Amino acid sequence: MDGTLIRGSAAAVEISRQLGLERETGELERAFAARELTPPRFAALACELWSGLTEEHIAAAFDGAPWMEGIREVWADIRARGERCAVISLSPGFFVERLLDWGADTAHGSRWPAVPFRDPVDPAAILDAHAKVRIADELCAEYGLGRADCVAYGDSMSDAELFAAVPVSVAVNADHHVRDVAAHAYTGTDLRAAYELVR
Repeated sequence: MDGTLIRGSAAAVEISRQLGLERETGELERAFAARELTPPRFAALACELWSGLTEEHIAAAFDGAPWMEGIREVWADIRARGERCAVISLSPGFFVERLLDWGADTAHGSRWPAVPFRDPVDPAAILDAHAKVRIADELCAEYGLGRADCVAYGDSMSDAELFAAVPVSVAVNADHHVRDVAAHAYTGTDLRAAYELVR
C-alpha cells in the first residue's frame, strides 16, 4: 500500500501530517528504511509519538492521502473476472482495512492497539516482509490457488521477498530493491496503467 497505492507517501506520513508531527515521524521512517528499527520497534515508538491520535485523524489521513488513480476501477475489473484482490501492508490495520470499502477482497495490516492508544504494542501482531508471503500463502490456500496464480504489486524492499515467491510481479514507482527483480515496472499516477501490464 505505502508507496504503491499511496503515491510517494505512506500511512504513517499521512497520519503524522494530521497530528503536526511530520518531522518526528520522518525520523522514524528514515531509521526504519535504514533498518535501524524493526517493525515492532517502529510501531512502539509511533504509538508513543501519536498518543493523541483519534479516529477523526485516521479518517482525515486516509481521505487526504495521495492515492493512485483508478484503484476502484482496477479492483472492480479483478472481481468481475472472478479473481481476488488482497492488500497486505506493514502499516496499521486500522488504516489498511479502510480499503475494503474500495473493493479489496481482503486487507491485512499490522494489528496496532486500539485508538486512542492505551495498551502496549504486541510485537507478534506487527507484520514484516516475511509476513507478506505467509499471508499470501494463507489466502491462496483459502481460495484454492497457488503462488503460480498470483500477481504481486509493490514498490520497496518489504516487497522483495513476495516478488521472489510469485512468478509475476509489477514494480510500481519502485526503488531498486524490487524494480530490478520485477517482471514488469510502472512509473506514474494511474494504477490502471500498471494493471494493463499484466491484464
